[in-house]
Amino acid sequence: MLIRTATEADWPAIWPFLRAIVAAGETYTYPRDLDEATAREMWLPAPPGRTVVAVDVDDDGTVLGTAKMNPNHMGGASHIASASFMVDPRYGGRGVGRALGTHVLDWARAEGYRAMQFNAVVETNTGAVALWKSLGFQIMTTLPEGFRHPTEGYVGLHIMYRLL
Repeated sequence: MLIRTATEADWPAIWPFLRAIVAAGETYTYPRDLDEATAREMWLPAPPGRTVVAVDVDDDGTVLGTAKMNPNHMGGASHIASASFMVDPRYGGRGVGRALGTHVLDWARAEGYRAMQFNAVVETNTGAVALWKSLGFQIMTTLPEGFRHPTEGYVGLHIMYRLL
């Protein structure tokens, strides 16, 4: 697996799984009917944001997953980074999320951020919660009933954090 900066040419590979993940409504606070133009603008931010893709080097460069990273706050809190991650469900369980998470943490350190904060990790997304904990994140608080899950009803929304 290779992680590299995403380009506009990667968008046609990202959009189908991003659309499916968002439409499922289980893990992201984005509108379930998010349109492609808005999604592209959100997922491919201008600097200082950055988007990467994880690609399979053993085949034709298939995009396995993606991450976008950016400052979480402005002004006096601009030293805190944030990131979002999506792995194509067809390639889950192959370490793509962990590789992207490690890459993002390394990027944030190299860019001079002092910490990383995830603003909205759905508590029923147990795989993501376990992954972030294994990479040193702590649950700082949980907003009770902060997320309306399509099958579980109202569930908690974690704010997760780690120093870099």
